[in-house]
Amino acid sequence: MANIGFIGLGNMGLPMALNLLKAGHAVAGNDVMPKGMEALAAAGGKAAKSLAAAAQSEIVVTMLPAGQQVREVYLGANGILAQAKKGTLFIDSSTIDVETARAVAAEAEKRGMPMIDAPVSGGVVGAQGATLTFMVGGPAPAFEKAKPILEKMGKTIVHAGGAGAGQAAKICNNMILGVSMIAVSEAFVLAEKLGLDKQKLFDISSKSSGQCWSMTSYCPVPGPVPASPANRDYQAGFTAAMMLKDLKLAQAAAKSAGAKTALGAEAAAIYDRYVGAGEGGRDFSGIIRFIRGG
Repeated sequence: MANIGFIGLGNMGLPMALNLLKAGHAVAGNDVMPKGMEALAAAGGKAAKSLAAAAQSEIVVTMLPAGQQVREVYLGANGILAQAKKGTLFIDSSTIDVETARAVAAEAEKRGMPMIDAPVSGGVVGAQGATLTFMVGGPAPAFEKAKPILEKMGKTIVHAGGAGAGQAAKICNNMILGVSMIAVSEAFVLAEKLGLDKQKLFDISSKSSGQCWSMTSYCPVPGPVPASPANRDYQAGFTAAMMLKDLKLAQAAAKSAGAKTALGAEAAAIYDRYVGAGEGGRDFSGIIRFIRGG
């Protein structure tokens, strides 16, 4: 079993760290908020009171809000690259821009520390159930070393390519998700106005060419998929604010790469208006209420 430092014990990070504990690993967790560290300690882990304490592990996992925090935690004067021992494996599961992922990985490599970017898909439910999908970028040897750890937190582990490839896969995937959720929501709103029962539309589209994850696993109307947030007043599994963040990352990447993403741009604009209306903490599937107009 490994000694693991886990930095970022929020809604996603804490259940991921708890799953590593359940698998028998020794986990020392750090977070800017004491609540996450207290919960980890109560479950048998250890509260690491500083980044330096968390970095004194053979493997360090980070789950942070954005690229700025990743740069600070890794590259700051008191960051973990300056504190860790040579050979420490770093796994960054934050969802950030590709440029930051590659810059941090390059600095880690210079210091003799293997690193992968391993953003996730599956939301809080996936983190709790250890069913996350990990999209991994980095050298093959680092991926192979990290894989047994990732398998304790997720169900599907895919090596997407070199440094930054995991982030590229994540933002492309979530652009598809954001666009498809809007399309499914528009279809259900149109069905309502045409007098078509929502269950009938679901029964047809879920088995026809309209089938997609936003329809069959995360249906934005109550009823057809009992586990979807629509049945809990859109209590967030993945917030609208987080979807907007990922859509903006996709747009920044598209601009940098010279790619045309007209639907992605429109989805970002729609979610920007939804979040601007005060719904950032709501589940992203709640966009149907914005589309419906209430």
